[in-house]
Amino acid sequence: MKKELVILGIRGVPASHGGFETFAENLSLYLVERGWKVTVYCQIDPGEEIPSDDTWKGIHRVFIATNIKGAGGTMQFDWRSTIDVAKNADRLVLTLGYNTAIFSLMLRVLGIRNIMNMDGIEWSRAKWGPVARAWLWMNERFGCWFADHLIADHPRIADHLARMVSQAKISTIAYGARELTSANFELLERYSLRAKSYALVIGRPEPENSVLEIVSAFSRRERGCKLAVLGKYSPECSDFHKRVLAAASTEVVFLGAIYDQATVDALRLGAMVYIHGHQVGGTNPSLVEALGAGSPVLAHDNRFNRWVAGEGGAYFSDADSCAECLDQLLEDKQILSAMSAAGRDRHQQAFKWGDILFAYETLLLKWLPGEFEVGSANQEAEIRILKEHIEP
Repeated sequence: MKKELVILGIRGVPASHGGFETFAENLSLYLVERGWKVTVYCQIDPGEEIPSDDTWKGIHRVFIATNIKGAGGTMQFDWRSTIDVAKNADRLVLTLGYNTAIFSLMLRVLGIRNIMNMDGIEWSRAKWGPVARAWLWMNERFGCWFADHLIADHPRIADHLARMVSQAKISTIAYGARELTSANFELLERYSLRAKSYALVIGRPEPENSVLEIVSAFSRRERGCKLAVLGKYSPECSDFHKRVLAAASTEVVFLGAIYDQATVDALRLGAMVYIHGHQVGGTNPSLVEALGAGSPVLAHDNRFNRWVAGEGGAYFSDADSCAECLDQLLEDKQILSAMSAAGRDRHQQAFKWGDILFAYETLLLKWLPGEFEVGSANQEAEIRILKEHIEP
């Protein structure tokens, strides 16, 4: 049986738009090395030149054009990609995200096997209005009903999905991250930063990421170090952006959006502490990447972050508790060193790319059209990985 996989639900590879794209790139390259034929559908926005289908590092890329901007363009891309995939029923599909899961009904009707990573509880995010929230809420259920099998990236996401479908239909496989041990700290100079002289925040500038609470807590008194905040903040953008900027002391620096990986690596590895304010979601990529960099983690106290960062993290629930944690952590290098070591241990225990990608391949092999037996030489490793990463 040919090992063929189609990946839907992302903007394309190479990765440049977020966690799912990074995961898709890592998985695709891993599978290609192991003899798979991998096809990734890539979105072309209005006005961009439409390239011919090609091969990038062994990955077959199919380009789909859209003539609508924004969310409408993404929906159009997902629809056109699904139609194109439906032309060949003899392939396995991995869909990343459920935002347009209603389209997967076509795959179901045609008998095309579709594994769906359900991501986080997207409809619960505060940023969505009632129409968008209703659309996402319904598509979460469509994904549960229409996909052949579901992947949760966090045990609590699996618990959530189990309210709608049988536990047997769900596998839990976390998100992965590289182990980061070196970086070019000279890249920090353009932002007037020095290694181990700043705390770091990475996340979309949204209320549910606790940015206002973090900035307010840090700015309550002089810290003798800086708070570096990634993300584009503008007073013209929203009232929330305006409030965050107004709450910032002179020690808070807003770096804007940074997509250069070498610079982000330097920022992560050079941070005294990484502050993770995300209140909802599963295994958030930014948090896992912080563990891989050995960054001491101060995270919002919720069931998602506590499972990821574990006992080695520190936690806050509001601006007051965040300020108290910062008062303690920023003055105690011994605690920060212990938290750094605990973070690296947690990464090695649960979030190494090698283990995560092998767990995905093991699951995908079980769903290939026809029958496919995993080589007996891998049986012992399979059992270990399945217990650690697949069994909920």
